[in-house]
Amino acid sequence: MQKIDTILDQPLQIGPVTARNRVFLAPLSGISDLPFRQLAWRHGAGLVFTEMVASRELVTDNRESLARLRGDGIDPHVVQLAGREARWMGEAARIAEDSGAAMIDINMGCPAKKVTGGYSGSALMRDPDHALGLIEATVNAVSVPVTLKMRLGWDHDTLNAPLIAARAEAAGVRMITIHGRTRMQFYKGVADWDAIARVREAVTVPLIANGDVTSRADIDECLLRSGADAVMIGRAAQGQPWICGALAGSSDIPAGPAERNAVALEHYRLMIAHYGDDVGVRHARKHIGWYLETLAPDTPAAHKARLMTSGSADEVLGIFADVLEAAADSPSMMESAA
Repeated sequence: MQKIDTILDQPLQIGPVTARNRVFLAPLSGISDLPFRQLAWRHGAGLVFTEMVASRELVTDNRESLARLRGDGIDPHVVQLAGREARWMGEAARIAEDSGAAMIDINMGCPAKKVTGGYSGSALMRDPDHALGLIEATVNAVSVPVTLKMRLGWDHDTLNAPLIAARAEAAGVRMITIHGRTRMQFYKGVADWDAIARVREAVTVPLIANGDVTSRADIDECLLRSGADAVMIGRAAQGQPWICGALAGSSDIPAGPAERNAVALEHYRLMIAHYGDDVGVRHARKHIGWYLETLAPDTPAAHKARLMTSGSADEVLGIFADVLEAAADSPSMMESAA
């Protein structure tokens, strides 16, 4: 195993597509929308994935699903699709390819009840034959590479990721990502990087490890134990969209508090421009909360409350800018950035 400082900044080939480094941003439902992905990409992520796009809704011209396909300024543009029927997956994949997607990722890892209750996401791991039908339909529908993201299995009695991964590779899938938990664990416990190694033994395509990766030390241990070729960052990117680039050694990351604050404020402005004032203000609240945890943890409760309840885009921007500036000038933040 090479040292992380000699491989993280190296490109990874996925069929004809080249990832510029080996630290990827995960598809995060409700989080990795276009503004978030644009920032993560600008600050050095090796690949960024759209939030999950429902295949049937995309085919039937659902406006929200169509909007999720956008990849303005991101190249290669990767779209993640979810579904339970081969017909819709194939048709949605063609729409995504026609919209400019350079890769299609299949979601077989989402643990949310509203997804698994519809027999999509990680519920597909309970029926590998059915899952393979969806994979084949997607691969056969497009000329761009198709990749697959899944978990270790539905539960600890059915750790079938190696079996599904091998069948997926045989069907033409060009990359496999494994979150090192079962569906029944959701996000509890600790990701099992050793279990990902059993998938490594089953496939030859690039393998990506996901789950509990937050630091360079994590990456070093994760790659050693899993045998993966790269890592995918999920929840650790909340409130710091530059983290993938930082872990990959990119030079395109904000260096200090003032620069990080500028990214946070730009993120807010991008969300308002993308969604409009009313929707943008509501969607931005969770991101503002994460930025406060990262950049301004001592923000007064009254300011936090106003940021989370105000419906005025301009008022929120003003308060957000003020609390970030105050935090950047505090001795503790200056010491932490040193």
